Amino acid sequence: MAARVKALITPALITWARDTAGFSIAEAADKLDIDTATLTAWEDPNDGDAAPSIPQLRKLAGLFKRPLAIFYLPEPPTKFQVMRDLRRLPGTGFRHYSPALQMEIRAAAERRELALDLAAELDEEIPKFSLKAELKEDAESVGHRIRAALGVTDDLQRNWRDADGRTGFNAWRSRIEATGTLVFQSAAIDSEEASGFAIFHDTSPVISVNRKDALTRRTFSLLHEFAHLMIHVSGVSDLETDAKRPPEDQAIEVFCNQVAAAALMPKDTLLAEPGVAQQGMRSEAWTDAQIGDLARRFNVSREAILRRLLTFDRTTNAFYTRKRGQYIAEHQAQRARQREQVKDIRRNMPQETVSHFGKPLIRMLLNNYWQDRMTLSAVSGYLGLKVKHIPKLAKAAGLR
Repeated sequence: MAARVKALITPALITWARDTAGFSIAEAADKLDIDTATLTAWEDPNDGDAAPSIPQLRKLAGLFKRPLAIFYLPEPPTKFQVMRDLRRLPGTGFRHYSPALQMEIRAAAERRELALDLAAELDEEIPKFSLKAELKEDAESVGHRIRAALGVTDDLQRNWRDADGRTGFNAWRSRIEATGTLVFQSAAIDSEEASGFAIFHDTSPVISVNRKDALTRRTFSLLHEFAHLMIHVSGVSDLETDAKRPPEDQAIEVFCNQVAAAALMPKDTLLAEPGVAQQGMRSEAWTDAQIGDLARRFNVSREAILRRLLTFDRTTNAFYTRKRGQYIAEHQAQRARQREQVKDIRRNMPQETVSHFGKPLIRMLLNNYWQDRMTLSAVSGYLGLKVKHIPKLAKAAGLR
C-alpha cells in the first residue's frame, strides 16, 4: 500500500479556517468523520508528524468554504476582521455564532469588497456614510433625523400601505441604499438566531436582514441595523433584548430598537391617528381590526404597533403579552402553511437575486459586463445565477 501523502500546510491555518467558519473542534471532527484528537493534532504547531492527507485537506476546505491554496499560506490572513469585531462585545469575550450565520457575515463582507472594486472600475465615487448618532441621544430625535435624511414624510409613508408590507420594505430599503449602504437579504440564517446584522464602514457599510422573517419584521430589522451604522457599531441582532447579553450590549440593542420604532412610527403621528386618542390611557379594548389597520398604516407588524402603544401608555403590559402570544401562534401556523405551498410555487430567480443582493451591487456588476470589463460567466458566478437568467436580471432590477 502506498504511503499517505501529507499536506505540508500551516497548522494555524486549519484553526483559523475552522474558527472563522463557526465550528468547534468537536463539531468539525464529526463533519470530517475523524476523532477530535486527530484534528487537535493537525492544529498543533508543535506536532510535526500530524497533518491531513491531500484528500482530507480537500474535505477541510469544502467544510470551511475556503480555497485549497489558502491553507498553504505562512500565516492566517489578517485582512478579514469582521467576525472578530462582531463577536467581541463590550466588556466580554467572544460570542458563538452558527456556521451558517458566520458564512453569511463573511459573504456580506466579501460582497462589499467586490462592490468597492466594481465602483473603482466604473470610476464611480462612493458617498461617505455621514449620518451619526450617540447612545446618549434621545431615540425619538434620532428617529426623526432618519426620516428627514431619507426623505420620508407621513403622507409618503401612508402611500406605502399594502397587505403584507412589501411596498414599505422596498421603499425604506431603496432610500437606505441611496446613502451608499449595501443592503442584502439572507435565507440561510435561522430566525431564532438572528434577524439581521450590520457591518460598519465609513464607505459602503453593510446591512443584512433575515429573509425568513415576515416583511414587516424585516423592515424593523432594516431600521434597527441602520441605527447600528449611525452609532458606528457593527453587530448581530435578534430584536429581542437578551438578558444574557452584557449590559453595554443590551443598551445598544435597546437604543437601536427605540430608534427603529421612532423612525417607523413617529410618536406625534401615531398618537394623532384616528382611534388612538379615543382609546385613552392603558386601554385593553383594542380590536384586532384596529391593530391591523395601524400596522398596515405604518408598514410594521402588529406586535410593533402594540409595543409602541405600550411605550406611550396606551395599553397594558398584560394585554401586550397576551396579544403577542396570539401573534406568535398565528405566525407559526402561517409558516407551516407556507412550507406546504412552497413546492408548488415557481421561483423567479432574477427577482430572487435582486432581493438577495440588492440593486446597487447588481447595477455595478451589469454595468461592468455591458462595458466589456467582465464576462457573462463571471457575473453568473458572483451572483450564483445561471447564465440563462442574466438577460432578465436587468429588467428585474429596473435597469432596462
